[in-house]
Amino acid sequence: MSKKRILSGVQPTGNLHIGNYLGAIRNWVEMQPQYDNFFCVVDLHAITVPHDPKVLAQDTYNIAALYLACGIDLDYSTIFVQSHVTAHSELAWLLNCITPLNWLERMIQFKEKAVKQGENVSVGLLDYPILMAADILLYDADEVPVGEDQKQHLELTRDIAIRFNDRFASEESPVFKVPEPLIRKEGARVMSLADGTKKMSKSDPSDLSRISLLDSPDLIKKKIKKCKTDPIMGLAFDPQRPECNNLLGLYAIFSGKSRDEVAVECADMGWGKFKPLLTEATIEALTPIQDKYGQIVAEKGYLDSVLKAGKEKADLVANATLKRVKESLGFLINK
Repeated sequence: MSKKRILSGVQPTGNLHIGNYLGAIRNWVEMQPQYDNFFCVVDLHAITVPHDPKVLAQDTYNIAALYLACGIDLDYSTIFVQSHVTAHSELAWLLNCITPLNWLERMIQFKEKAVKQGENVSVGLLDYPILMAADILLYDADEVPVGEDQKQHLELTRDIAIRFNDRFASEESPVFKVPEPLIRKEGARVMSLADGTKKMSKSDPSDLSRISLLDSPDLIKKKIKKCKTDPIMGLAFDPQRPECNNLLGLYAIFSGKSRDEVAVECADMGWGKFKPLLTEATIEALTPIQDKYGQIVAEKGYLDSVLKAGKEKADLVANATLKRVKESLGFLINK
């Protein structure tokens, strides 16, 4: 029996942080032998908000290199850049033409980001869930790893696939496979170092709110030393103490200890004793990733060859899907 296929990706907007790693990529690495995996760097999504053209290409390279450094294995997985496969943009336009506008207007993330951008909000920001749907549907993905913030977008993808199949295909020969969510394991939600009630984010204006995978040991030490805590003596996993809950959770993951072991170890600690422990565990956990990243970027031409091979494989799958779509819509196919 062939393996189920999954599709996922990360935007190249700055370096990946530990929230990206613990919330998504670490899970990709652990489950990749069980699936046929397509992991892309979604650079087309990165320009739905204002971006710096001078760093987009380098950020794209960095994310691809970090995929490999974190343990994405080319024996199980295909790594490629979204914009290198033109079928993504073409299918997004075709899906635009069959998707009701009000389906997009109800997207919660658009409403939240539009408020921040005001009059400068782009059509792309409204429309990027359609591009996300194209990303997924092009590869006949069986499952899509999603967190809470992406569930609504996957539901939209499913709605679009079902609508398209109903209108332009038969029940016996659907054009699109309707993907299922692959819910991340519990405990992978990493919160901001500056506010334990908010998710760690690359878009936070404060660099002190997150630890990036490529941060130096000195910078990690500085960020943990300055991170927000509470004045209560004794540390405990407690939803009413969001910063304490978050930092103890990080310590458990990076030290390899169970939450019960950490709860006992840290019950009588103050922050002055705990923060050095968290710093040491974090640096120790990230050092192998940083070392491997350094080896990958130092090997001239290697990453280019990986992305070239990934593009070729992705093209084959994506263009086959795109051909089915265009035929079902009635286009004259170029022989």
